[in-house]
Amino acid sequence: MGTTFKSTLTPTKKQGRAAWFTELTPSERSTFVATFGGWALDGMDVMVYTFVIPSLITAWHISKGEAGMLGTAALLVSAAGGWLAGLLADRFGRARVLQWTILWFALFTFLCGFTSNFWQLLIFRGLEGLGFGGEWAVGSVLMGETIRAEHRGKAVGTVQGGWAIGWGIAAICSVAFFSWLPANVAWRAMFWIGILPAVLVFYIRRHVPEPEVFTRTRQTLAASGDKSYFFEIFSTSILKVTVLASLLSVGAQGGYYAITTWLPTYLKTVRHLSVLNTGWYMIVIIGGSFCGYLTGAYLADGIGRKKALILFGACCALTVTAYTYLPISNGIVMLLLGFPLGFFTSGSFSPIGAFFTELFPSRLRGSGQGFSYNLGRGVGALFPTLVGFLSVRFELGKAIAIFAVSAYVVMILAVLLLPETKGKVLQVCE
Repeated sequence: MGTTFKSTLTPTKKQGRAAWFTELTPSERSTFVATFGGWALDGMDVMVYTFVIPSLITAWHISKGEAGMLGTAALLVSAAGGWLAGLLADRFGRARVLQWTILWFALFTFLCGFTSNFWQLLIFRGLEGLGFGGEWAVGSVLMGETIRAEHRGKAVGTVQGGWAIGWGIAAICSVAFFSWLPANVAWRAMFWIGILPAVLVFYIRRHVPEPEVFTRTRQTLAASGDKSYFFEIFSTSILKVTVLASLLSVGAQGGYYAITTWLPTYLKTVRHLSVLNTGWYMIVIIGGSFCGYLTGAYLADGIGRKKALILFGACCALTVTAYTYLPISNGIVMLLLGFPLGFFTSGSFSPIGAFFTELFPSRLRGSGQGFSYNLGRGVGALFPTLVGFLSVRFELGKAIAIFAVSAYVVMILAVLLLPETKGKVLQVCE
C-alpha cells in the first residue's frame, strides 16, 4: 500500500454554532449545495409514490400487499444501485457518478407517470430505484470526503435535511394536484414532476470537483501498482464493520419505510381524513422531519455518532408506538404528535453518512458505504410489503408499529457494537 497522508482539510478555529457554514471553502460550499439539492429532489421523487397509493388501489383494484410491492420494488433494486454506484465511484470518481445517478432516477420517475397497469409500474419503479439508491451512496461519500472533520457531522446531517424538503414538495404537490385535477390525471402528474432533478446535473458539472482525499488516493494507488477490490470489504479486517454497518442501516431504513410508505394511507383509511387534511398532517410530520435532520446533524458532532443514533432510535420506537396504538382523536393531539414522529424517524439518519464515511478506509469507502447502506435499504425494502400483508390480519397502524419497533431495536444493537468515530481526520490510502 502507498504512503499514508492526512487530508489537507485541517480543522479551523471553532466559532458559533451556525458559523460552520461560513467557514466552508468554495469547494466545500458548492458540494454542500449540490448534494443538498440532490437529496431534496431524490426525496421528492421517492416519496411521490406514498401519496399516490390510495389512487392506484382504487384505479387498478390492487391489494395493499401489491401496493406495498410497488414500494418495495424501488427500494429493493436501489440496494443494487447503491452497491454498483459505490463501486463505480471508487473507480471513476464521486462527482461524475453522482451525475449519472441523478439523471437515471429522474428519467424513470418521469416515465412512471405513463404506466397503465401494475406490472408496468413495477418495472419502472424498479429501474428508478437503481438511480436513487446510487445517489445516496455517492453523494454521502462525496460530502463526507469533502467536508473537514470538525464540521462533517453537521454538514452531512444537514444535507440529509434536503430529503424533508423534497418530501414537503411532494406533499404540497399532492394537495394541489388531487384538489385541482381528476384523480386519474393527478397521480400521473405526481410522477411527471420527477424529471426536475435532471437540471441539477448542470450545476454539478460546473461547480463540484472530486474530493482531494479521493484523487490523492487514486494517484497513490496508481503509482504503487496497488488496486482496491470490492470484496475487500468482506476481508477479516473489515468484515465486522461491514456487517454491523449493514445491520444499522437495516434498522434505520426498515423502520423509516415501514412508517413513511404507509402513513398517508393510514391517515386516510384508518383515521378517515380527507386528502386536504391528510396533506396538513403530512406537512406537520415533514416539518418535524426537517427539524430532526438538523438536530441530529448537530448532535452527531456534539455528543458523538453513537450516542446520537441510540437516542434517536429509542425515541423512534416510542413515538411510532404512541402514534399508532394510543386511542387519540384525529384532532389537535394527533396533529401535534406527528411532529415528533417526523423528528425522530428522520433525525436518526443524520449521523449515518458521516459515521459510515469514517468507518471505511479511503480506498474502499464508496464500495463499503454503498454496500452497507444499501443492503439495509434492500432488506428494509421488504418492510412495506410485509406491513401490507400483515395488515390483512391486524389493523394497519399495529402492523406498522410491529415492524418499525423491531427495526429500531436492531439499529440500536448494531450501534452499540461499533466504534465511535467523531473527529476522525480522513487519510489517503488508509
